[in-house]
Amino acid sequence: MRRPSAQPNQPAPPFNALAARRLRAALGMGPEHVAYGMRASYGLPYVTPDLVIAWERGVAGPSSPELTALAGVLWCSPGELIGSPRTLKEHRIARGLAPEDVARAVGLELLAYLRMEEHDEWRGTDRQSAALAELLDLDLPAFVTVTGREAKLADQLRSAVTTRWQAYVRPVGKTVPLDRSVLESTLQELHQDYQGHMTATLTWGGGGRDSDASGQDFLDRIVEYFWATVQRHTS
Repeated sequence: MRRPSAQPNQPAPPFNALAARRLRAALGMGPEHVAYGMRASYGLPYVTPDLVIAWERGVAGPSSPELTALAGVLWCSPGELIGSPRTLKEHRIARGLAPEDVARAVGLELLAYLRMEEHDEWRGTDRQSAALAELLDLDLPAFVTVTGREAKLADQLRSAVTTRWQAYVRPVGKTVPLDRSVLESTLQELHQDYQGHMTATLTWGGGGRDSDASGQDFLDRIVEYFWATVQRHTS
């Protein structure tokens, strides 16, 4: 039987092929045993040893239901088979939770939660957001990403480092719940770093192109630099 085609707007979760292969080997199972277990115990009649091998080689990736079944056969949690999760759905799967579990825990109607997950756009209240972060064990960077605030944060940070950083302490604080003193120190340091990138290669003879390239790379990675700087100021 052919494997059903993926549904639109239903991307497969990031899959850790090496972990799957190691777990199978540790159990002394062959691909044929995994495929049989998924067919017999999880109602996936199209899973063959060749498909399992394709997953382990990174040629293909299991869908969410397939990953859950594979985890069951390999006696592990789905999170052990997932790479670094980024989306709301990926974090839920990594925790081995059903959509109903999340919706009930955060106080949302199931259909409303599913729409948020499908469009990767969290619209919960502050109380619901706090419940989500606790349920999915999200650290602050993951929480910002999952709730769709990363793009907004990036725009605010780019403006902060290219203009007056002081004017963006409050806006960034509304996007990221951090202590004001930490935000001030972080934004000031990022502003100084960016200005350093822009002036380091400037000489009387030119060098503007190198400076622009260095500055643009800094802006492209501004969220990454932000979290690294926050960590230094909070550790």
